[in-house]
Amino acid sequence: MRILIVEDNRKLADGLKQLLAGNGYAVDCVGNGESALSAVRALTYDLVVLDLSLPEMDGLEVLREMRNRRIIVPVLILTARSGLDERIRGLDLGADDYLAKPFEWGELEARIRALLRRSAADKSSLLEAGPLKFDLKNNQVLIDDGVFDIPARETGVLRALMLANGRILSKSQLIESLSSFDEDISENAIEQYISRLRRRLAIHDISIKAARGLGYYLKAPGND
Repeated sequence: MRILIVEDNRKLADGLKQLLAGNGYAVDCVGNGESALSAVRALTYDLVVLDLSLPEMDGLEVLREMRNRRIIVPVLILTARSGLDERIRGLDLGADDYLAKPFEWGELEARIRALLRRSAADKSSLLEAGPLKFDLKNNQVLIDDGVFDIPARETGVLRALMLANGRILSKSQLIESLSSFDEDISENAIEQYISRLRRRLAIHDISIKAARGLGYYLKAPGND
């Protein structure tokens, strides 16, 4: 899952990114409203964590513009402002939740999980390929109803392949599903993730096929 952090405090933004990336999310960080709008127009996000006190264009203006452009993505507002009227205004503009600074990391994680679960409830939350299942709500891979524990980057590649439902994904599409603005994931890295996944999945009769010059697709029993 991909999260956009809109926060001009670099230290806080880096801390948020480290926390969320450690939980397996792909995370992008921007420090102003214009960059935030450019990001949500260019990429599909599962969640936006939005600070209100941004330079030039504040968070409420960013939120209003997102909703005016019909960009539908859950938004969690972070702010040091404590006024009730402003909180109400943010929620009325289309925010999905509100967290005041300073906050506890655990509470932030719990609110993010809750918003992602709520968003996933409107979609099919369980992807299936033979005995393999991907729980979108909890970002977990399951086989035979048990958790299939694999590294976060490989989990992201597998999620993208399962969402593609048998369609071919190019290396650039797989990179896009994983990478952040300030991270460099190479095609060689994608090949390594694919190779490791192939070994993990082979014993379950699930394979990742290569379409020469095009990319990869997932093949499971019964998906001929």
